[in-house]
Amino acid sequence: MDRRQSLKWLGGLSAFILPVATPGAAWASDSAGTPLQKSKSEWAALLPKPAYRVLFEEDTERAGSSPLNQEKRDGTFVCAACSLPLFDSSTKYESGTGWPSFWDYLPGAVATRTDFKLIYPRTEYHCVRCGGHQGHVFKDGPQPTGKRYCNNGVALQFVPRAEKLPALRT
Repeated sequence: MDRRQSLKWLGGLSAFILPVATPGAAWASDSAGTPLQKSKSEWAALLPKPAYRVLFEEDTERAGSSPLNQEKRDGTFVCAACSLPLFDSSTKYESGTGWPSFWDYLPGAVATRTDFKLIYPRTEYHCVRCGGHQGHVFKDGPQPTGKRYCNNGVALQFVPRAEKLPALRT
């Protein structure tokens, strides 16, 4: 089997074991309103370096490094770049992976696309408003969805329920 045949075989196999991603690189706008457009240099000036690297260079933080992995209070997890609410704490669970994990996201908050960085396709998800990379979704989560949204902690901020959500970044 030559290289081309091998890649074709792997691509066919992935259809049976991996979730289907929303095609395309553009992020659709919905309830979040107009997508927020900023240059990479503008984002770099606004965000701490680790958050910028995860959100806009699609880096991954080290497992177990985020204090949000242990966050158990009632509240909302918002995008660290644009402050769009992404997850409710009621959908957070301990996945044992070392990253904050959720079994569902807030309606209209994320968009997906296929990521081939590890050779085989995975489904990555981004904030629908700013396009900031949050993490990857897998089919090994708890019910009712059976999904695990495995999130980089530096890509999120936690807001306790008793506090007002931050204004969306403009």
